Amino acid sequence: MSEAIQNQKNEILKLLKEKSVMKQDVFRNTIAAFEMLKKTVEQIATDLNKETQEIDKRIVVSTSETTAYATQLKVAGDMLEFFMHTNVFEFDKSHAMYKTGYIKQNEYNSYCGIINVYNFLADSFKFNRLNDLGYLVCRIFINREMHFFIEARGAIGIKYSSFSNEAIKIEELHEIINELIISAITFDLFTPPIEQIREVSVNEIQEKVSSINLRTGKRLGYGTSSEDDSNLYI
Repeated sequence: MSEAIQNQKNEILKLLKEKSVMKQDVFRNTIAAFEMLKKTVEQIATDLNKETQEIDKRIVVSTSETTAYATQLKVAGDMLEFFMHTNVFEFDKSHAMYKTGYIKQNEYNSYCGIINVYNFLADSFKFNRLNDLGYLVCRIFINREMHFFIEARGAIGIKYSSFSNEAIKIEELHEIINELIISAITFDLFTPPIEQIREVSVNEIQEKVSSINLRTGKRLGYGTSSEDDSNLYI
């Protein structure tokens, strides 16, 4: 075996030992965090539903696991979908995290698994309206040391905008989920301008009536370019 080939083999083994093992650690931690999240979602749903039934039995809070990597939380007319991506991601070197001592200490700390949280209308699933829109409202990033940060709108996004000093805990997940529920409930459904829905064909109206297939989203029809809304569309 030539020296060049031996050097290549050594480099491959080094990458497998360091980088590939690190990614396996990130994936394992993301799964563990997602399992914690699912248990927290179930606890929140049970507690809230018990009390909402005393307020009005029409208000239902429930949860269901759709796959091993996805779970839903229905809160009255809203549905929060928690989806864990199975891959590990790196950030662009221009990201602010690279200025922190935590990442400078070890760049492998920047590799993360992701749990995405989407907000849909519950009726989109109830009536199988496949064209309805959902909104990405939060991303939870988990690294090889089980440290985390999130991207989300509002105070919760500011509070957890950089890597935590310790491993993620159920209490923090509970707080994040509660804030997402509040955000979903207060993010109201707006009717689109009449000019955008004035014309409809016979075929379209028959399909809509037969399948209740009117494409719907909380901000459908506006598609604003404002800073607050432009990043929410999938």
